[in-house]
Amino acid sequence: MKKVFWENPYQHTLITRVTSVHGNEVFFDETIAYSFAGGQESDKATVNGIPIGGSRMEGNLIYYTLPAGHNLSQGDTVTMIIDWPRRNRLMRLHFAAELVLEIVTQKFHLEKVGAHIAETKSRIDFKSDTNISTVFDAILTEYNAIINNDLPIEKGYSDLANQRRYWKIDGFAQVPCGGTHVNSTAEVGYVVLKRERPGKGIERVEIRLVDDTASSV
Repeated sequence: MKKVFWENPYQHTLITRVTSVHGNEVFFDETIAYSFAGGQESDKATVNGIPIGGSRMEGNLIYYTLPAGHNLSQGDTVTMIIDWPRRNRLMRLHFAAELVLEIVTQKFHLEKVGAHIAETKSRIDFKSDTNISTVFDAILTEYNAIINNDLPIEKGYSDLANQRRYWKIDGFAQVPCGGTHVNSTAEVGYVVLKRERPGKGIERVEIRLVDDTASSV
């Protein structure tokens, strides 16, 4: 299966072919619909106007679930369309979380114990007994400098055979990651941080785009 969402995460329409059908589960030759992995939520997508209800990973393959009566057959040529505004927000919030995580790891040496990337916010959980909001100013100072410098984000395979991916910013970090990412840091945009305390010894950083906080005022 060719994962076009890695080669061109900005592509929102794809003509592809049905490779196999097992009841409501359909496999395609190529796909632009990202399936939940690494904390990043799945894309919302349609195939010939039929909504994809879910997906699952088996090895490096993605199987999509369509509603009963989808009438797709092996060999059919179909049009896959993703919800592009959602994808764009997921990419931005994903990379915002990646930057915050890397800054906290480099500067404060905290261990990540969880993460989730949704359309309205992302979050990262760290193992810590210290209120993490005390270092928010330091995090945002470095974060904003990276955004202002509009640095290119390199993306590629660290292991093509096993489809292991990475992102890289020269002089900052190279990180293994199989998510979808924008091309430059300026596209990510500014964020606001909020502290939560989900459990003893766990500090949660919630990340929202400044665009959203401004529009909600």
